[in-house]
Amino acid sequence: MDMITARNERTKWWREARFGMFIHWGLYAIPARGEWVRKAESLSNADYQPYFEEFNPTAYDPVSWAAAAKAAGMRYAVMTAKHHDGFCLFDSQLTDYKATNTQAGRDLIREFVDAFRAAGLKVGLYYSLLDWHHPDYPHYGDKHHPLRHDESLKGIEHDFDNYLDYMHGQVRELCTNYGPIDIFWFDFSHDNMTGETWRASQLIEMVRSLQPQAIIDNRLEASGEVAGSIRTRNPKPYAGDFASPEQIIPPAGIVDEDGNPIPWEACITMNNNWGYCASDKNYKSAKQLIRKLVECVSKNGNMILNVGPNAKGEIPAEEKRLLAEIGAWMRQNGDSIYGCSRAELPKPEWGYYTQKGKKLFAHVFEPPIGPLGLAGLNGRVKKVRLLADGSELRIVQPWNTLDFSDYIFVNFGEPEHLTHPVPDDIDTVLMLELE
Repeated sequence: MDMITARNERTKWWREARFGMFIHWGLYAIPARGEWVRKAESLSNADYQPYFEEFNPTAYDPVSWAAAAKAAGMRYAVMTAKHHDGFCLFDSQLTDYKATNTQAGRDLIREFVDAFRAAGLKVGLYYSLLDWHHPDYPHYGDKHHPLRHDESLKGIEHDFDNYLDYMHGQVRELCTNYGPIDIFWFDFSHDNMTGETWRASQLIEMVRSLQPQAIIDNRLEASGEVAGSIRTRNPKPYAGDFASPEQIIPPAGIVDEDGNPIPWEACITMNNNWGYCASDKNYKSAKQLIRKLVECVSKNGNMILNVGPNAKGEIPAEEKRLLAEIGAWMRQNGDSIYGCSRAELPKPEWGYYTQKGKKLFAHVFEPPIGPLGLAGLNGRVKKVRLLADGSELRIVQPWNTLDFSDYIFVNFGEPEHLTHPVPDDIDTVLMLELE
């Protein structure tokens, strides 16, 4: 089986799921200034140590997190097993810098995996290739290390191979100690720290041998900035199974150099931070997030939406509210998301299309003046239903539509030639059964 065929088979469930939860959580929830606080404030290991000693998330309840994800309509979740600061939420035997050695006193990743799996959700683990705690990860002169400008470290040599042994060993632990893992989300490559610098082919070979069903992102050679060789005819062995655009939805989706669609997933925050940031109240609305999920699916993509639990282990109230609002819409309209992809029609001016076989879903964002016109469908539609409740919408041809013979028209009230409110201001979804 060639690499691209294998990739498509592995990602089949994921491309049908379309919507997942990202969870960024760790020691950085205590300073509560975002997950990059160590870099932003040039914090040494000693500066950061008080947060390790204080870490005691007494409200951590992954069962409730899983329930919130499932109620929001998410089908999978990815949690930070280790972020850039090097702190491990899992019980690694290769370091003392882990949750089991804090006041928490337990393996928080095991609880996550067990809870989300029990809820029927696919489980993924995020692992940072960077490590600002490990003594053999490059410090001075590195692009991102908190101590990159510390002149006292200039000239100090690091045994990077020792770090790579450590990193590969931890990935092996994640592959062997937690049962089947559905997604491995590595983060991230930059400059010369890419590909075989990480011994990426060897790492991929190990993951594939231990977790052959798992799908892997593209960041062993790429980042949120570029997709890497996954876009070429001959992807590198570590190109990954899906591209991972960050905080952006690609204008035309992501395709390879021959125009074939590539599995991709937009990773998006609810506010402007991944890790908990107490002062960041710049939350997107549920309406915007739902519409952006629709846009992703209309371009053959997924959305993984982030939550950043606080120091106690609670998903912030604003984020729980957004999840609940998204879930209310998904319960009525999820059929237009799950298993759907780009439609055979151009994007309409009033919203987006998604499609699943003979079912075409019209996502109406912009209320029409008069009846709603759908181009290129005259004679091709058996019936139209409002997806939210299954109610019939008649195909009409009032007197003011006679010039538009290639369109079908529907309306949301009588008389059929005048303007009426759409049933759902967020996204009114019509299900069209095609001939």
